[in-house]
Amino acid sequence: MKNPFIQAVGLSKKFQKGQLEIFPVRQLSFKVASAEFISLMGPSGSGKTTLLNLIAGIDSPSEGTLDIGSYSLHNMSREQLTTWRSKHVGYIFQLYHLMPVLTAFENVELPLLLHDISKKERRGRVEAALEQVGLSDRLDHFPNELSGGQEQRVAIARALVSEPSLIVADEPTGDLDRESADEILDLLEGLSTYQKKTIVMVTHDPKAARRATRCLELEKGKLIIRSEIKI
Repeated sequence: MKNPFIQAVGLSKKFQKGQLEIFPVRQLSFKVASAEFISLMGPSGSGKTTLLNLIAGIDSPSEGTLDIGSYSLHNMSREQLTTWRSKHVGYIFQLYHLMPVLTAFENVELPLLLHDISKKERRGRVEAALEQVGLSDRLDHFPNELSGGQEQRVAIARALVSEPSLIVADEPTGDLDRESADEILDLLEGLSTYQKKTIVMVTHDPKAARRATRCLELEKGKLIIRSEIKI
């Protein structure tokens, strides 16, 4: 793969528990192309969330290198990672994490309050993000007035509003019925195919994993790479 968007070499994360060293992620090396849609699978405790947090810049590696775009995350301080993440990463959670006292518009607007942009530009970006996920008619609705699928669409709009190049999703369909899950996966596929977003998605659902271009399967902190898993 020439000029990968994500490249990890010997990537490890170590935690100290008393005298014991725990490696939820150990010596991982892999590449992800720009605009590729990758799924991460594996049993509980396999290191999926740790790896996702490393890719998202939420955590720093203990060993190895991790380059995303033109940025070397392994050389960044926590403050630098926070700044990088706010500009380049959109995070989608399983349980939405919407503020119940805010409307859909206000929830999507939240990340933009950290950026030095005008109120007019913020409004334009929020409306565009909600239109992109098919919720232009729900701007003023509160989370308790939306279905689970609509709440997740608001969460996706919030992840998109800062115009990130990377989307990371932690079990984005885990709390949805099959129909709503399929709609969310259609949306993620479209973001990769048409909006050229690079997407890394953790899932326990084999049907969801098949919607990705490739599945990187983790077991005890190490990768089993299965390519072209579409059926």
